Amino acid sequence: MRFRFLLTFAGLILWCSVLLRFSLSAQQSPHWGYTGHEGPENWSKLDPANAPCAVGKRQSPIDIKGATASSLTALKFDYNSVPLSIVDNGHTIQVNYAPGSALSAGGKTYVLKQFHFHHPSEEYVNGHGYDMVAHLVHADADGHLAVVAVLFKTGNANALIDQIWNNVPTEKNKAVDVSGTTLNARDLLPSDLGYFTFSGSLTTPPCSEDVTWFVLKSTGSLSPGQLAAFAKLYPNNARPIQPTNGREILETK
Repeated sequence: MRFRFLLTFAGLILWCSVLLRFSLSAQQSPHWGYTGHEGPENWSKLDPANAPCAVGKRQSPIDIKGATASSLTALKFDYNSVPLSIVDNGHTIQVNYAPGSALSAGGKTYVLKQFHFHHPSEEYVNGHGYDMVAHLVHADADGHLAVVAVLFKTGNANALIDQIWNNVPTEKNKAVDVSGTTLNARDLLPSDLGYFTFSGSLTTPPCSEDVTWFVLKSTGSLSPGQLAAFAKLYPNNARPIQPTNGREILETK
């Protein structure tokens, strides 16, 4: 009996030490941001895992110029309405998407995982930036990522953005499931789904490459008040434009 007690006690001590180690690891995880020593120019210095931020050759975002018109397949969005799950993660407002919604592109199927916002837009088109961009992040069965970017400029209010802004949690880094509220990411998309496409990266650390980007040509709109509400939380959460390095950019005809 005493021996069993000692084994149980030893196991408890080991479990506590494991929890403590993970806790300390989480606390020591380097923070990144958009200004000062935590800003984009220093991301690669904050963590060895962020090396692609400095040495990658297909980094995002880019200024989309010189695109080649091509007979690209149409993007097919099969999005379902889902309960609203939202988080202010300290870098942006993000909506986590329940399984079951997908993007079909180029013969591949990608599942929608989440979407979030950047102000001002990260992507430029022919030297022109926009007031905001939504990034809809998808992954296929092998973990390959595809991001659809929807550019926004101020104009009419956007009902879906209103719904999201009205439910932003007051506490950061705590996802909230909003009772009785559903949304459909399809409502973020313009009616014309023509697009630019190219190979790029995540626009946040660790800046992993081999992300397929689809930047829609048509824009969405949001009201000046909606833009101001986001800018109050995040005055600038856009990574600067990265070199194209001769990569191919295609666009729908």
